[in-house]
Amino acid sequence: MTITEHELSSLAASHDIVNLGALADDIRRRRHGANTTFVRVATVPADTDAAIRVPSAAGEVRIVGVPISRAAAVERAKDVAESAAGKPVSGFSLADLEQLAAREAVTLRALLEALSQAGLELVAEAPFDLLQDARRSIEEVNIAGLALARLTVDQAAGSDPVRQLKSVADLQRATGVVRAFAPLSRRINPAAPSTGYDDVKRVALARIIADTVPSIQVDWTLYGPKLAQVALTFGADDVDAVSAEEGMLLGPRRAPLEEIRRNIRAAGQEPIERNGRFEPMSR
Repeated sequence: MTITEHELSSLAASHDIVNLGALADDIRRRRHGANTTFVRVATVPADTDAAIRVPSAAGEVRIVGVPISRAAAVERAKDVAESAAGKPVSGFSLADLEQLAAREAVTLRALLEALSQAGLELVAEAPFDLLQDARRSIEEVNIAGLALARLTVDQAAGSDPVRQLKSVADLQRATGVVRAFAPLSRRINPAAPSTGYDDVKRVALARIIADTVPSIQVDWTLYGPKLAQVALTFGADDVDAVSAEEGMLLGPRRAPLEEIRRNIRAAGQEPIERNGRFEPMSR
């Protein structure tokens, strides 16, 4: 589907959220049908002294936080990979790894290769707007034998979303390795939070403009079930960071697995659980 520059500008400026969402949903359904994927994630602190717990339901084990050194990052990756027992292990922000490599006077590729050898399988996120050289750094991830779990945005460009989203599409055309793009800001300003209207509009624009990226993703933990569910009708097709805990203190209907499935079905779509490698899982 080809959209002209004039049409893009009109879409970005439009307050007709219904038609914008319908257009994005049409693009999404032509690519994915009624399928919506989700992944249950177990998070583990980057701190090497913190306990490692991997629930059996986890489809991905994710190391979160900033490592204090190259040695600490490699040690943590090794320990988590051993505890994961074959589950996909992701970890760290590519922007943080860039800074760590610079501090320790090693190349980013050398650091990534060391993490890969330690058992890390995916870099957890690449914040597009924080990377020194997005194309080069993402290519280094691929060259080092790792995959990229998702491209993210630290802070969404409010004044010109089209320009930022077109840059994401161009990046994917150049690298071809981005599997999922999460277009909503990872860092939320409590003094000036975005509105639900702004968020779903950005999701829709991301699906329309970043047509080179297979999946548009929304974060279940960061943005909550309600926004995630609405985003699925505005072009998103993948839900990240669903809890891997299976406790049912609030009853079986509020258990994470049942809640995510119910929300996806209520949006008129079919839930498919995946792992961190984007492989479907059967439960």
